[in-house]
Amino acid sequence: MVASSKSNTTGNTFLIKKLLIANRGEIACRIIKTAKAMGIRTVALYSDADIDARNVAMADESFYLGGSAPADSYLKGELIVDIAKQAGAQAIHPGYGFLSENADFARLCEQAGIAFVGPTADAIDSMGSKSAAKEIMGAAKVPLVPGYHGDEQDDELLVNEAKKMGFPLLIKAAYGGGGKGMRIVENQGEVLDAIHSARREATSSFGNDKLLMERYLRQPRHVEVQVFADNYGHCIYLSDRDCSIQRRHQKVVEEAPAPGLSDELRVKMGEAAVAAAKAIDYQGAGTVEFLLDTDNSFYFMEMNTRLQVEHPVTEMVTGQDLVKWQLMVASGHQLPLTQSEVRIHGHSFEVRIYAEDPQNEFLPASGKLNFLREPEQNSHVRIDSGIRENDVISNFYDPMISKLIVWDESRPRALQRLVHSLESYQISGLKHNIEFLANIAEHQAFRDANFSTDFIERYGDALIGRGLSGSVAKEQQTALALAALYQVCARKEAAKVCAINSNDPYSPWGSVSGFRLNSASQHQVALLDDNHELQHLDLIETSVGGKSIFQLQINDNFYTLSGELMGEVLHAEISLNQTDKSDKALTHKSQAHKFKIPVSHVGDDFTLFISSTSYHFRAIQTELTEEEECLADKLKAPMNGTVVTHLVNVGDNVVAGQGLMVMEAMKMEYTIESPFDGTVSAFYFDIGELVSDGALLVDVTPADEKEA
Repeated sequence: MVASSKSNTTGNTFLIKKLLIANRGEIACRIIKTAKAMGIRTVALYSDADIDARNVAMADESFYLGGSAPADSYLKGELIVDIAKQAGAQAIHPGYGFLSENADFARLCEQAGIAFVGPTADAIDSMGSKSAAKEIMGAAKVPLVPGYHGDEQDDELLVNEAKKMGFPLLIKAAYGGGGKGMRIVENQGEVLDAIHSARREATSSFGNDKLLMERYLRQPRHVEVQVFADNYGHCIYLSDRDCSIQRRHQKVVEEAPAPGLSDELRVKMGEAAVAAAKAIDYQGAGTVEFLLDTDNSFYFMEMNTRLQVEHPVTEMVTGQDLVKWQLMVASGHQLPLTQSEVRIHGHSFEVRIYAEDPQNEFLPASGKLNFLREPEQNSHVRIDSGIRENDVISNFYDPMISKLIVWDESRPRALQRLVHSLESYQISGLKHNIEFLANIAEHQAFRDANFSTDFIERYGDALIGRGLSGSVAKEQQTALALAALYQVCARKEAAKVCAINSNDPYSPWGSVSGFRLNSASQHQVALLDDNHELQHLDLIETSVGGKSIFQLQINDNFYTLSGELMGEVLHAEISLNQTDKSDKALTHKSQAHKFKIPVSHVGDDFTLFISSTSYHFRAIQTELTEEEECLADKLKAPMNGTVVTHLVNVGDNVVAGQGLMVMEAMKMEYTIESPFDGTVSAFYFDIGELVSDGALLVDVTPADEKEA
């Protein structure tokens, strides 16, 4: 059913000839694609960090905003409006984040006579306060979690209200977000302490101590509904989405439509979402978020007055371009469809590819993305990205690399597409969450759609992956064996190139055969793995039918391998022969497994991509002992970051443990200390320079070496 009021028949439309995008990254690229398809010229904005960004290259023109920090660039609303005037833009699209839900910015656009691609400032204000929004929704008869959202805040009243609604209950800051000022209360005895604690944190974090209280739903699902409204009183809903897979209240996986909902429940939630939008005279794209309880009761949580990060899954199942709809509504056109004309077909998933380290508390990563191979895009696979190979992931912004979206006729088939696409997604140069996402997609509970908002918390250890089982350790050992094979093959290829380009292409020094007089050929390989552990490996080479076969031992396992390099791919054959500890003889090859392994190789660093897991190694060229290599490692960057200061000068004598320089990463400082007594011989990065994980920062000549 179409929700509408009396239509405006004045035909008050205008033509958007030029659109300014007040955002960056993948959403800016996404908006530019639609604008270009509609024949609209585009204007990009950029900060110091984004001068060479993909969206800047895609736009017809671009303007400089200021420094890399958002406060110095993308949050400068008055400057952005001035640039729009200068560029002759008729409209500004805010994307999401930054100024997208800033009512003051929307008013600036309105006052300047520039269309704000979004709702009115008043609508944004209406949803800005959680408690005020719930009062509006209650009046509109949108289902609310039982609770208290009033202005009276004295302790006695709050305690009494808590007793009325029962336990468990949730106390949270009325003007908060991100989990701050939030407390779960299990019984009456905890109420007063929780009120005082939440109030203190709300004051500290948001400058406002107002609280609201609600019944706490232990295992709800997070289901949201996409709504769209025009300026003529029409409002419809476009499918629902399940966003229950979250980490620290941040969405990780989204899908449309939400699995397991009856047709009747979908209609009820859709109509409630439309009622919510109409209650604030909404215009444009919006999302109404609900908590869905185990008994299929649903309750209003909040309304996002902008385009959502997960909007592509709705586009995939409806076949509609929501950015196009936004631009049409902003220029005064009516919605292109009525409710009865909306069709939902198939199933879609979206995952967010992030530069972060799941095995280190999901610490965000920054630095150069030196290798990128995306899955092939087609009608089933879509990638929304603002990143290219060799781009730098800045520590000033959200570390999203891209959004991977898949579609197919059914949920199982779409899920299969997702798993295959994650296996095809290859990134090196920084930590990422691809393996973590693949573990979610392959988890049986997720496959069965048996989940709630605590899914990641419940299954976290299994989802993070490595180091949890013997099978995982075996996979790591296999990767190490293949890395050793790759290193030998790479040496051989490099030697061939050197011989061909030399004056004597037939010189025996142009061969890397591992020849030993009166003994088997042997290759020694030293590799530093992801855990910064030095691995020394000996590969014994024999020839079978003119083909080189390599054998090596890792712990109590014996591997037989062969292979060759073809471009960026290692074509390998491998078999594992397990023997008793007492049997140290290398066994013959049997039941070999043939497969292709894509490889990223930059300098001494290389990464093997095996299924959805990437294994990173660094080839150690110098003959160092494990102790020496461990000490030298302390002079390398422990993570991607920025050089803050040098604490000493070149030529200074230093002692073991003395600070040499300071790095900063994700607002945390790390001091690089000298691993031994010696003299500082060189700094390789200046103050303010961006440093990649593992890069050599400073050289210190050991005191004993200097004396010698």
